[in-house]
Amino acid sequence: MQPFLLFDAVRQALTRSLAGAGSAAPAPDFGGPDSSPGFSAQDSVTCGPCLPPGALEMGPKGTALVRQFEGCARLRGDGLVEAYPDPGTGGAPWTIGWGATGADIGPDTVWTQEQCDARLARDLARHAQDVRRAIGDAPTSQPQFDALVSFHYNTGAIARATLTRRHVAGDHEGAAREFARWNRAGGRVLKGLVRRRAAEERLYRSG
Repeated sequence: MQPFLLFDAVRQALTRSLAGAGSAAPAPDFGGPDSSPGFSAQDSVTCGPCLPPGALEMGPKGTALVRQFEGCARLRGDGLVEAYPDPGTGGAPWTIGWGATGADIGPDTVWTQEQCDARLARDLARHAQDVRRAIGDAPTSQPQFDALVSFHYNTGAIARATLTRRHVAGDHEGAAREFARWNRAGGRVLKGLVRRRAAEERLYRSG
């Protein structure tokens, strides 16, 4: 074979090979009976920079979001803080300080501001640990992690939520859309929850 013919044959073979390698694979489908349709890489929320799972702790933006929506309500004239009923049920779970609930909190519970702040720090650390356990080694940015901790702090649902499954699967766009679904308490939509879920979604998307 003449040299120029050999070169042309090689060039054509390489062209066919590169064309095959560049073919796009089908986009994964994360749809299901309780979730929205699948996503493609073109409409995914990016994750960057992502952090090692063990390095993830609640950040200042997430803490500020929790403080904003929980508030440190029922501050009395004597500087102490008293418990208040859940707005969705009008009773249990009784809440105090920055949204703290538990068996140690009832209608007669009264704390100092220092107690409220210390409890918030402990509760955020505990909820952050729950989120780390739920997402495993899934790539996660600091804003995404903060939004997930805030969501879990308010709902306690990180282990069972479709939002978590979508995040772990890498469907960040689908996960972001899931926040808005968690807007009910006591069987009715609450404006405060609508606003909080929107703020968490914005924080999640910012990462």
